[in-house]
Amino acid sequence: MAVVVNDVEKGSPAAKIGIKPNDVLLTLNGEEITDVLDYRFYENEVNLAVEFVNAKGKIKKKTVKKDETEELGLIFDTYLIDKKRSCRNKCIFCFIDQLPKGMRDSLYFKDDDSRLSFLFGNYITLTNLTDREVDRIIKMHISPINISVHTTNPELRVKMMTNKNAGKALGIIPKLNAAGIKMNCQLVLCPGYNDGEELKRSLRDLLGNENVECIAAVPVGLSDHREGLEKLEPFNEKTAGETIDIIDEYGDISVEKYGERRCFAADEFYLMAKRDIPDAGFYGDFHQLENGVGLWALMKSQAKECLQSYEEGGKDPRVITLVTGVAAYPLIKEIAAECEKKRANLKIYVRQIINNYFGKRITVAGLVTATDIYDQLKDEDLGTEMFIPSAMLRSEGDMFLDSITVAELSEKLGVKITPVECDGFSLVEAIMDY
Repeated sequence: MAVVVNDVEKGSPAAKIGIKPNDVLLTLNGEEITDVLDYRFYENEVNLAVEFVNAKGKIKKKTVKKDETEELGLIFDTYLIDKKRSCRNKCIFCFIDQLPKGMRDSLYFKDDDSRLSFLFGNYITLTNLTDREVDRIIKMHISPINISVHTTNPELRVKMMTNKNAGKALGIIPKLNAAGIKMNCQLVLCPGYNDGEELKRSLRDLLGNENVECIAAVPVGLSDHREGLEKLEPFNEKTAGETIDIIDEYGDISVEKYGERRCFAADEFYLMAKRDIPDAGFYGDFHQLENGVGLWALMKSQAKECLQSYEEGGKDPRVITLVTGVAAYPLIKEIAAECEKKRANLKIYVRQIINNYFGKRITVAGLVTATDIYDQLKDEDLGTEMFIPSAMLRSEGDMFLDSITVAELSEKLGVKITPVECDGFSLVEAIMDY
């Protein structure tokens, strides 16, 4: 599969050998280029044979000598070079199927693309992978791979993902393991389906692969927009506690077997079970922060460390507001109180936003919308500045899930709004540096 060059960086190795926009790249060192993984992998060669077709339709072969880390300099129409791959599953717990109508189109796209796993840490189900792509992952030693496993029971996986190939795809895991590919595995748990004894089976099976370095279990998220979808029950205090106990049992087994803990429950399980979240040391290298595993402990530890660098004393009076979701509210309130102890003239309002947009069972800050923030804070004293976690916004950092921009919400509330990265250092510095 040849790919069309959209543009060429000035002064780049590609420009020096005469490649121009609209030329067609065929191969690098004899290897066919089909997408970004091929391109990024093979362009790292010091001596690079480039085969392309110019505007006159002539095949050209040129040799480039460059530093190993120097980019060739070709720009393509899309970042992936070809189209992003959509998900072939119809998972009974899929959150995208639970979105309300009328949101921007991009939010309804379900990706299941191995290239996004490598480039951005996205999770894949393996059901989209061909044998050629598995071989390519092994050849390029793309590692780690983030996998949405959910269950290692083939029949149950077919049922939960509504894909006849979902069980067969599990066979890719031992193949990657044998090739030394590190894997981070995710289990979205649904009561009555893949919890309890099925959870034990999944943990036992996955721990049999030495290169599965982390297994994270997260509770199913249930919005108020599940019309026509399979009936699912949420976890409660009792079932959440039982789930933690199972995960801790197999976590202890992994410590004995591998010398490190590899099984973790998401922070949400501890909050549901009304149990204390372990300290930061429990989570090792924090492999799955994006799944809310250890995020609370790490943020608390970072905030404590950062606050130690600030002297107690007075500064100009300051009144600010911190906005968060229901789940993180106790932690943010605790951090705010510690900051106030350091600054005599600092007053911090911490506001938890109840998620009416998706439903009150959704408690994470990343799914809070501008609509709910405005409705719940429009009559509140917000001080001179309001801080929100950047996780509430799309990657460009300018818009909430309900397509309202930060600037628009700021104008409606009459207060400056500043997004803050979701770590303890950034939060404390935003509060204390003024």
